[in-house]
Amino acid sequence: MDRFHEMLVFQAVAERGGFAAAARQLGTSAPSVTRAVAALEARLGARLFHRTTRRVQLTDAGDRFLHECRRLLADLAEAEAAAAGTHATPRGRVGVTSSQLFGRGHVGPLLCTLLRRQPLISVHTLFVDRVVNLYEEHMDIAVRLGALAESSLRAVQVGQVRRMVCAAPSYLDAHGVPASPDALAGHACIQFTGQSPGPEWSFGSGRSVRVHSRLTTDSADLAIAAAIAGDGCARLLSYQVAPALASGALVVVLAGFEPPPLPVHVLHHEGRRVSAKVRAVFDHLVEGLRADPALG
Repeated sequence: MDRFHEMLVFQAVAERGGFAAAARQLGTSAPSVTRAVAALEARLGARLFHRTTRRVQLTDAGDRFLHECRRLLADLAEAEAAAAGTHATPRGRVGVTSSQLFGRGHVGPLLCTLLRRQPLISVHTLFVDRVVNLYEEHMDIAVRLGALAESSLRAVQVGQVRRMVCAAPSYLDAHGVPASPDALAGHACIQFTGQSPGPEWSFGSGRSVRVHSRLTTDSADLAIAAAIAGDGCARLLSYQVAPALASGALVVVLAGFEPPPLPVHVLHHEGRRVSAKVRAVFDHLVEGLRADPALG
């Protein structure tokens, strides 16, 4: 059994979470998948999976080998595509992930523009308010807000967003404008957990204030709506409240105390010979987001 086949089978088991699921993906039998993994483990002299009756989990050695397999198999696919003359033509499916509100308002419209220009590309989006593992969830590109953890992903910064406290004019007329972060202790606050998971709101110079939250929600839309309705001060990102600020439905308070802006990056996990389809989507997003006034 050749090494290429063993690596393909190993990757399928790791990504599908089981031997039977990998067999269905590869169109083969579960015993043949088991034999391929056993042969690979024997050749490497290392156990790649912990096996129980309920689950299959990578060992530390398996986790390291999976990253190398993905890199080698991607490089091989790139070489074959280049040899076949298809490398320069963007075609095929590309997975793109982002947070929900940012994805709907800023990433999605750019992707629709790209699809009109690139008829051979198809796009699958995953807009969720959590960090997505690109390998595990079969995504090619991510747009992320905030500091990045160390990883092998290639990242390009396209802009930044502010963390701002906003309130409706009606609320401020009734309760006054907070002059400092400490003054928030006397105000009703709306806590969006996607931005501030706990009751501590951080400001510049390492300063933090514990706020009283009458509403705590994981929905940016609900936090914005509650703030517009005059229910309190909300802490949100600049792009999230840009329409409400432009219309006057919300105003910024404590602008002089804001923490440093958060960077916005576009990332992909392919090697230096990135495929034409991923390159086309990646470059389009970088260009479009850099021109987005909400990220200035």
